[in-house]
Amino acid sequence: MKRIAMFFSEGYEEVEAIAVVDICRRCGLEIDMVSITEEPFVKSSHGIVVGMDKTFSQVDFGEYDMLVLPGGLKGTQGLEAFEPLMEQIDRFYEKGKYIGAICAAPSIFGHRGILKGRKACCYPGFEQELTGATVSRENVAVDGHVVTSRGMGTATDFGLAIAAIFCGQDKAEEIKQQVVYKQ
Repeated sequence: MKRIAMFFSEGYEEVEAIAVVDICRRCGLEIDMVSITEEPFVKSSHGIVVGMDKTFSQVDFGEYDMLVLPGGLKGTQGLEAFEPLMEQIDRFYEKGKYIGAICAAPSIFGHRGILKGRKACCYPGFEQELTGATVSRENVAVDGHVVTSRGMGTATDFGLAIAAIFCGQDKAEEIKQQVVYKQ
């Protein structure tokens, strides 16, 4: 079974995170919500406190097939400032393993040179941070093993794209029907 880790810093955008976790779990994927601190609960950008599955020190990165970063400005800044996570993002990218980010978080990939020559999308106004990318206005951009999305309103699309990568398009379509998703 494929495993995914999603990383949380205080100020994350809750819908972008939880919608993706929900869709992946509905597909039968294992997705761990990971606090980048040793705190078992992390507060979102709108004051919603969510319990995590793990803290960063508990993560064995060799067990994962994808790393995902939710947005939210403060959350994105916290993730980018946490160098141990950034080192793992770089390793996954270099190994050709999947990485994903939504909203402001694709800017992290831009700052790290990951998007050079790739199609990517982000929250409107952050396009200049996608260094070297061909900026897309699509809800989700999948370019090789890099997946990006635009924001809270595209979180379901982002989750479904990840589901399609690991479970197939038929399973993603099944989930769309289950959650009464209309485009």
